[in-house]
Amino acid sequence: MASSVETLEFQAETRQLLQLVIHSIYSNKDIFLRELISNASDALDKLRMESLTAAELEVDTSDLHIALEVDQDARTLTVRDNGIGMSRDDVVELIGTIAKSGTASLLQKIKEAEDDAAAQGLIGQFGVGFYSAFMVADKVVLRTRRAGSEAGSQWESDGEGSYRIQAVDDLPVGTSVTLHLKPADSEDGLADYLAGWKIRQIVKQYSDFIRWPIRMAAEPADGGDVAAGEVETLNSMKALWARPRSEVTEAEYSEFYKQISHDWLDPAQTIHMRAEGTFEYEALLFIPSQAPFDLFSRESKRGVQLYVKRVFIMDDCEALMPNYLRFVKGVVDAHDLSLNVSREILQHDRQIRNVRRRLVKKVLGALKDVQGADSERYAQLWGQYGRVLKEGLLEDTDNVEALLPLVSVDSTHDKEKTTTLREYVERMKDGQEAIYYLTGETRATVENSPHMEAFAANGYEVLILTDPVDEVWTDQVPAFDGHRLQSIAKGQVDLGEQAAEGDEAAEAEKVKRDEAFAGLLPWLTTALSDQVKQVRLSSRLTTSAACIVGDAQDMTPTLEKMYRAMGQQMPQVKRILELNPTHPLIIALRTAHEANADDPALSEIAELVYGSALLAEGGDLPDPARFTRLLTERLTRAI
Repeated sequence: MASSVETLEFQAETRQLLQLVIHSIYSNKDIFLRELISNASDALDKLRMESLTAAELEVDTSDLHIALEVDQDARTLTVRDNGIGMSRDDVVELIGTIAKSGTASLLQKIKEAEDDAAAQGLIGQFGVGFYSAFMVADKVVLRTRRAGSEAGSQWESDGEGSYRIQAVDDLPVGTSVTLHLKPADSEDGLADYLAGWKIRQIVKQYSDFIRWPIRMAAEPADGGDVAAGEVETLNSMKALWARPRSEVTEAEYSEFYKQISHDWLDPAQTIHMRAEGTFEYEALLFIPSQAPFDLFSRESKRGVQLYVKRVFIMDDCEALMPNYLRFVKGVVDAHDLSLNVSREILQHDRQIRNVRRRLVKKVLGALKDVQGADSERYAQLWGQYGRVLKEGLLEDTDNVEALLPLVSVDSTHDKEKTTTLREYVERMKDGQEAIYYLTGETRATVENSPHMEAFAANGYEVLILTDPVDEVWTDQVPAFDGHRLQSIAKGQVDLGEQAAEGDEAAEAEKVKRDEAFAGLLPWLTTALSDQVKQVRLSSRLTTSAACIVGDAQDMTPTLEKMYRAMGQQMPQVKRILELNPTHPLIIALRTAHEANADDPALSEIAELVYGSALLAEGGDLPDPARFTRLLTERLTRAI
């Protein structure tokens, strides 16, 4: 007996996304069956898990399977499972609504995608594969009953503006999805999905590694190897990770990766490993070729799938993979864990921590192998995952030494190619002790910074760091290969002294210069006391009049802004104003001060020098209106 039918409308954004899925996104319509079989497999995994952990759940798990049923007269294809099933609320939440959040941003990303492959990747990552059924069907009917419940539900939609839902009695536990198929149309890419040979082809290509049997009754002259009416199992069911690597082809790895990740591209790297001893497990991990669109979203899921003796335990097991490797996909099958293990227990399990350490070393080792074997391919991977890998320099102190050689950043050495820290060290000048770097918002900002002048003039290479995380990890990592990392915008930098060490004439010139500015520097320090803590002469400037630097342990202005943006109250950090003793403006300022130290115009010029230095490094003026007024007045007097 069925109850009254309730008709509900799709959300506006959901309707738009549904139309994109049906008409625009999937170029290969065969994919609908993979998506439905994958959903059915998940339902079987969940029923097996609940049957082992919920004693009150009385269900028969002796023959869990997926059945494909063809009705030639009604032109329907049904995908049926005897898995966990869904309640009415589950149906409305999981089927009636494509996504609970983020739909608008996904639509925008799809519209901005440059090609079909990119758009397909976004859809696959967002997990709306159920709706691909509407590419091949005029109507979809879903009937389901959740294990442990007597009430069943039926959901029905034509994929337009609404769906219908009603209660249905006497349903078996599990879910069936019946597709009322459109006629075959080769021009539109619609195959005859009632043909047994076509169904077998799709299952073999996309779902051969599903751990549950996928069954279908053979029909006369459908091209099968069994008699008509006999039920055949279409998939091999052998867990790919349990097979020796020598017996698995790259094509099989690729298809398995696409099955678990819903990606459309082949993986960039495959890691297949087996550990034996006190704690046995197998792992099959993949590094995707392209970063997911939600890589930096707080709501994105991370972690790999966890199985225990091929029994599914959980998706997104965060305990097995650190946050900075959240892009890694795959499966870990542990032999010695309890089936009812919880996420909280995993976080504190010593054996799981050991597995995690080994997995991290394997992933970092795989990246290192790519780096050594194919620099161009590694550059593509670093472009996708470099920002998150640098997070590991802050989060994973145990693997800093393994992560540092992987760092690949821009440099003044080459405008087109990035460089590693190892390559930088190999090019260091004789007598150079530090690895020099400068952070900034863009490469152009860094290259045009006054701090660069003496380094460029003396032929010193400088790393150009433009990721926000660069502001943090460079302070946390003390050195690489015995060479400290030094910001050229912090502390004392005297390349002239390095070049002329032991030159008595140069040392005498420095003493003479210091004496010449002995009166101006203390006066400027007092005049600009609200902005800076010291004014001193610079050896890092060649063409600019002044620049602003910090002490070696000071927080950079960019990092200070980041903390403030996160709502943290930060004390004002006063920095140091450095003057170029050979610049005409600074020489004229010294001369004017010597002539009349009480001239009020000198204080205004001092403000202009400071403001100009602040602007040159991309900083914000404390009082832009006052700076503009002073500059206008000085220019007016000069004309």
